[in-house]
Order: sequence, then structure tokens, then C-alpha cells
Amino acid sequence: MDTPIGIPGGGGGEAVVALVAHDEKKDDLIRLARQYRTTLARLHLIATSHTGSQLAEALDVSVECVRSGPEGGDIQIGARIVAGDVDAVVFLRDPLTAHPHEPDIQALMKVCDVHGVPLATNVASAELLLRSLSQAAYWGRDAASIHS
Repeated sequence: MDTPIGIPGGGGGEAVVALVAHDEKKDDLIRLARQYRTTLARLHLIATSHTGSQLAEALDVSVECVRSGPEGGDIQIGARIVAGDVDAVVFLRDPLTAHPHEPDIQALMKVCDVHGVPLATNVASAELLLRSLSQAAYWGRDAASIHS
């Protein structure tokens, strides 16, 4: 197995990436994740429940699942960001559909900004973030390079 991509601080653990997608964007995330499966397999993945189960099945990788977004999953991921346990977030959201848990979505994006955690909210920015992680893996750098 390939060496895991490290986390900032040199603790020797894997980088942690949260993956979230609204229902209308789940297919896009699965497609993107398949493209970057080799990189994602070297990371610790956290996802909201429905997204996580679909990713685990599609990629045959381990995914730590939290609650669904409407049940507080976005808040759970946000708390992990505040604790310094998440290195990057891919949140493919559907800005054209109303979501009853919109305050939770905004809070997740805010903690990413406050804590300097890279956040990709569409396929184009997710591609850039995942490509950066892939290059870090190729060159043997740890995830600290995505924060600088």
C-alpha cells in the first residue's frame, strides 16, 4: 500500500478530507472521486452519511460517516475543523435549491474560512484541490503544503 499523505504538524497520521455533496451533486462527487481514487485511498475520508456510503461503495475505500446534513452532519464536520482534525473540505453544494439546514451549511463554510481550511464548493475548485493533494502525494510532501 502507498504511504499515507501526512497531516500538518508532522504527527505521522493521514491527512483528513471531508467530502459532502447535496443530492443533486452526488453523481458529480462520485465521478470526481473515481478520477482521484488513488489519492483519496491514501487519505482519511469523512463524509455525511448518504454521501459517505455511496463513496465507500463506489470506490471500495473506508469512509468515516457522520450524520446526514439535515441531521447535523455539517455541524459535526465543522466541529472537527474547529478541533484541527480536518485538512480540507470538498462540499459540492447545490446553490439553486433551498435547503432547510442552510444555516448549518453556512456555518461549515465559515469555520473553513476562520480556520484556514481549503474548501471546494464546485467541481472546478474540487478538481484543483484534489489535484494539489495528488501532487503532494507524488512529490512526497505532507498536507501542510495545502495550507501554505
